Amino acid sequence: MSYAKVLSVGLVGVTGHVVEVEADLALGLPGVVISGLPDTALHEARDRVRAAIVNSGQKWPNRRITLNLLPATLPKYGSAFDLAIAVAVLGGSGELPLQSLDRTVILGELGLDGAVRPVRGVLPMVAAAARAGLDRVVVPAANAAEAAVLPGVRIRAVDTLHRLVAFVRDGTPLLPPPAAEPPTAPGGPDLADVAGQGFGRRALEVAAAGGHHLALLGPPGAGKTMLAERLPSILPALDDDAALEVTALHSIAGLLPPGGRLLRRPPFQAPHHTATVPSLVGGGSGLARPGAVSLAHRGVLFLDEAPEFSKPALEALRQPLESGRVRVTRAHGATEYPARTQLVLAANPCPCAKPSGDLDCECTPLARRRYLGRLSGPLLDRVDLQVRLHPVRAAELLATGTPPECSATVADRVAGARRAAADRWSSTGHRVNADVPGPYLRRPPWQLPGRDIRELRRRLDSGSLSARGFDRVLRLAWTIADLDGRDRPEGDDIAEAVHLRMGEG
Repeated sequence: MSYAKVLSVGLVGVTGHVVEVEADLALGLPGVVISGLPDTALHEARDRVRAAIVNSGQKWPNRRITLNLLPATLPKYGSAFDLAIAVAVLGGSGELPLQSLDRTVILGELGLDGAVRPVRGVLPMVAAAARAGLDRVVVPAANAAEAAVLPGVRIRAVDTLHRLVAFVRDGTPLLPPPAAEPPTAPGGPDLADVAGQGFGRRALEVAAAGGHHLALLGPPGAGKTMLAERLPSILPALDDDAALEVTALHSIAGLLPPGGRLLRRPPFQAPHHTATVPSLVGGGSGLARPGAVSLAHRGVLFLDEAPEFSKPALEALRQPLESGRVRVTRAHGATEYPARTQLVLAANPCPCAKPSGDLDCECTPLARRRYLGRLSGPLLDRVDLQVRLHPVRAAELLATGTPPECSATVADRVAGARRAAADRWSSTGHRVNADVPGPYLRRPPWQLPGRDIRELRRRLDSGSLSARGFDRVLRLAWTIADLDGRDRPEGDDIAEAVHLRMGEG
């Protein structure tokens, strides 16, 4: 037999595609040709596979070998095809009978000694195999726990090419995936650590309940970073679908913690202000990797000292914030990643950032305007809550009375508000108020009485509020009503929403 075929999976973005790895061995000058739009890492597989086969005690066929990866029009990236290529070559040479691997997906990178090494993106690869009706997948032993989180798929692991050859040839059992580790209690900072800042805490709770973007403006030490870091602690745990999405993204980025569990806690990403555009929205040579905005999918993206970020990096966030997706286009194709995240911006009021604020500020009015002007109007217009924090007073910092509310207490209210919103918008497919399109809120049956939105109309006509801002205030009002247990917003809810939107604390 001079022809063999095995199955593998390739990734484009976060989407996996089943790939047929064909091997044809013919007479002629010995050599290896790989076709099917391989990248550099895949071109180098010929040397890795040859050394792995020889060092595993198998014979390398001294023939002309043509490897083809179908579909040929789909770009192929990375080293996850190594193990499938080795099996196809051995099958084509007649060394291995491949009947036992029929409708089995094979994933893994090969070392020169024949060891099977872990690869990135195993979870979305296994999910793609399951969608294609393939329920048997062979993965590297180090990826087995990650792959096993998907129900209905039989996962078997290998640590060496020799073990896989022994399974195919003699029926020697492969390795089972390890038992899932028990879930650990969520840790992290607690909202009870924040002294004072009642207005900031209220804004954080509203942002969590409605999925709204938040901007915090205030002097150093006011608690901007502390509040932002505690936002994940009051967000609901991720459901199964969201957890699979988030875990898949972190798998592609190679950031999954050991243990193979689904990520249930909303992720938190806080890139440094020197971050580049590709690091924020995704990029890199070849296959574009997910950036911070995608790694914060279903969680929080925190930009501390936001005016210090480059203007191109900040402006690149506008489209993902609006659509919830990032599309990175390259010469060889486009890659798309989900990016439905909550953005939190923190900024000092001026470059000198004196803790006492305006009293000792050394900046000219022009310098202050230029500094905050780095956050463009179009970007801020997409931020629902824009809150100005004041310095913490000594009485608040040193208070020994009733401690502030902890994250668990606030999280209960947030969960109740989210359940109310999900029930209300279930027919539209939306889960949080921040995702509801403006036209829904401006038309019956959700249209609010004219007397309650009179102030909103005045601000819209005067130009102090844009049409986008008008809709965002309405969404905030619905979230406030949900938190307070009301079926519909009232005039006071609209007024509070305006204060949170306009930064009037």
